[in-house]
Amino acid sequence: MRRVYGVVSSWLFVLLFASVTCFGQAQHQSVTFVVNGQSGKVPVLRENGRTYADVEALAQLANGSLSFNPNGIVLTIPSSGSASAAETSPTTDDSTLSRGFMKASIEEMALLREWGAAMAYAIDNGYPVQAAWAANYQQKAAQGMRVAGVAANTNGDKNALQLLTNEYQGVRDWSDKLVHASQSMNTAKYSMSPGSLKNEPESQKLIACWQFLGSMLSSGSFQDDNSCH
Repeated sequence: MRRVYGVVSSWLFVLLFASVTCFGQAQHQSVTFVVNGQSGKVPVLRENGRTYADVEALAQLANGSLSFNPNGIVLTIPSSGSASAAETSPTTDDSTLSRGFMKASIEEMALLREWGAAMAYAIDNGYPVQAAWAANYQQKAAQGMRVAGVAANTNGDKNALQLLTNEYQGVRDWSDKLVHASQSMNTAKYSMSPGSLKNEPESQKLIACWQFLGSMLSSGSFQDDNSCH
């Protein structure tokens, strides 16, 4: 097993509810990565000539794991031989998450991050938020939820799907609240106080759940956390 240590600021966290610098220049897309012979789509951010990959999605693609500690992040990637063995070994653990579900869930989390980042950037910078604009993000995330639901096969998948559904519904309600606030010209408090939107209890709860889901999906087994309820 190989471990990579790094004291980094998780862009997965930053892009969800913090405002994005040079937002107009950032390009979000999914590209094909090949890790240990396994290929799959991984969300990336291209900005100012640099490419940032979703480290949690890379860990999942490589059948690895990602853990967080006070001093940094630990990325563990098995050798190609052990990864193949893990895929072919049967398991009866009810908490196990299937590969298809994990992939669909990671893609859904990327959609939720994109939705949240766009809403936060607009509100923090005093831009009007149109209902139709927000609805476009919601439709993409709703489709992602349907894909994740179809991919849920194991008991672990179905339990994790409920947490992912809770997060989707939470982001949807949060987005609706910001749309209504924008329509009533009641968003000045956010643009006048940097960080106030991110620091609201509702935003903090969504961020905590989003981080937990990423950690759970990286582990490959269902876990529970109060932040997602």
